[in-house]
Amino acid sequence: MNTALWTVAWLLSVAYLFSGSTKLLIPHERLGGMNDASRWATEFRPGTVKAIGALEVLGAVGLVVPALLDIAPGLVPSAALGLAVIMAGATALRIRRHEFTYMLIDVAYLALALFVAIGRFGPEPLTG
Repeated sequence: MNTALWTVAWLLSVAYLFSGSTKLLIPHERLGGMNDASRWATEFRPGTVKAIGALEVLGAVGLVVPALLDIAPGLVPSAALGLAVIMAGATALRIRRHEFTYMLIDVAYLALALFVAIGRFGPEPLTG
């Protein structure tokens, strides 16, 4: 179980680091026109998209760095829970926009983040 939690945390960390960095570094106008999956960004102000990106990067760091450095490893499940909340919002947005294919991807990320959060809060905490 511990190996699965570490693996999922690392995979999520890489995915959110990439996703969040994209939102932070690519101009808002270009981000909204990149592809169908990112068209949602046109419905939000540039600052809101940047804030989401910053939260994703912080969540990505929070999934692995505290445990690796053994500094406040309790932040790992909190970061996972925070990313799950972001994905719940993304899922609601996809439902509202009738983007059900992308919604399934968001639900998968939501489930993985919840897996890490529940696993680290419950049966396999990093603090002993």
